[in-house]
Amino acid sequence: MTDGASTTQPAIVVIGAGFGGIGMAIQLKKAGIHSFVILEKDDDLGGTWRANGYPGCACDVPSHLYSYSYELNPDWSRMFSPREEIWDYLRRCVEKYAVAPHIRYGVHVESMEWQDDTRRWHVTTATGEVLTPRAVVSGVGSLHVPSYPDIPGAERFGGVSFHSSAWDDSYDLTGKRVAVIGTGASAVQFVPRIAEKVSRLHVFQRTPPWIHPRPDTEIPAKRRALFRRIPPAMRAFRTAIYGGLELRALGFAVNPKLMEPLEALGRRHLERQVADPDLRAKLTPDYTIGCNRILLSSDYYPALARPHADLVTDGIAEIDERGIRTHEGDSYDVDAIIYGTGFKVTSALMERQIVGRNGVKIQDAWAGGIEAHHGISVAGFPNFFMLLGPNTGLGHTSVVFMIEAQVQHIMSCLRLLLRHRADVIEVRPSAQRRSNERLHRRLRKAVWSVGGCRSWYLDEDGVNRTIWPGFSFEYWARARRARRADYDLT
Repeated sequence: MTDGASTTQPAIVVIGAGFGGIGMAIQLKKAGIHSFVILEKDDDLGGTWRANGYPGCACDVPSHLYSYSYELNPDWSRMFSPREEIWDYLRRCVEKYAVAPHIRYGVHVESMEWQDDTRRWHVTTATGEVLTPRAVVSGVGSLHVPSYPDIPGAERFGGVSFHSSAWDDSYDLTGKRVAVIGTGASAVQFVPRIAEKVSRLHVFQRTPPWIHPRPDTEIPAKRRALFRRIPPAMRAFRTAIYGGLELRALGFAVNPKLMEPLEALGRRHLERQVADPDLRAKLTPDYTIGCNRILLSSDYYPALARPHADLVTDGIAEIDERGIRTHEGDSYDVDAIIYGTGFKVTSALMERQIVGRNGVKIQDAWAGGIEAHHGISVAGFPNFFMLLGPNTGLGHTSVVFMIEAQVQHIMSCLRLLLRHRADVIEVRPSAQRRSNERLHRRLRKAVWSVGGCRSWYLDEDGVNRTIWPGFSFEYWARARRARRADYDLT
């Protein structure tokens, strides 16, 4: 595959202008490949950080690690960046590396179909336009399709309702009676913000999360100036953060029993912040920490302890015109319902129209479960790559680290094409099978398979199709370079 294979068609189509798509574009440009386009369905870049604009939206990974390794930012204002700063960081990267001319906004990809005769992909957009690139890189991620619970009568509600990822800024919550359904990462951030203004707050919890204190301190101006003057000091700071977070993966990578110190920290945090024994009992998880993402917050528990707030753990039976009714027969009349119920993670790619070799749909290829070689390439789908694909998410550190390893893998695949003067590269089924057998042997011994784990990481069969079960440096060592023996080239 050569750059500029067509004067009217890009050689590569990248889907999504979030951390993945932008990081891919930067490395393509560094390699001298300019015949590519990024198709972004929305009207601006940012991915997750564009979509989620709820109050209090911020990163739960320290700022200096949640960035590209080659583009460190000395000017993060806090240890945990607010959404606006991350969004601005991505804009600066796009400007610095001249990625903007390659981005097409408002372009929704309807389907991707591989053509065996021409050895190209047909990428069809919602307007009917067809692009015919040599290769496709999917950078859509998994945190972009809102998940709504299947609650009878939800459509009958007479008040205002919205998902946290589609926050309704036009609706003033001041003095309103509000119900929040869900207690995941988003809710833990926005509940303390809205608790300050609503007249009544009902938080409906199915599974209590494990929560650790959030050491979100302001980064002093002197330290920021030091990082600007002496970049190696900033890199050393980043490396120290990385090492500290990797220690949290011991329970994932070695033995779930090693999670006990993290559980102890969570219990101490809960005991310090919640005096009411009944509320504390409701907020105490009954599963091994790490089954769901460990959340960071120092103001969520105090928000629930406010006199006008209550935590409801009874199951929701239905929603009617006035509010929510539980299976216990209690009624909660409210003015607004906010869904903090996360995203369709394991099914996000399954819902896309992707057709590979011999007309095989991605849904058929994944009939036995979602999987890919290192979460990047799928047998039967030539010249097709994924960023943050199956089992490449993380529960303990920055996914940007994983994205960079995956981009390196894809770039090495492109180099193999050039080196062997080939048009097509496709992972061998045997290589994909070996990597996934090794992965799932490890998963069977991991925290998601013990302690009554109920998690959005798991698919409908209870199999973890989302998280990498080990240290991130292990993944980097295995995946950053494509092995010639794992791929067929034509």
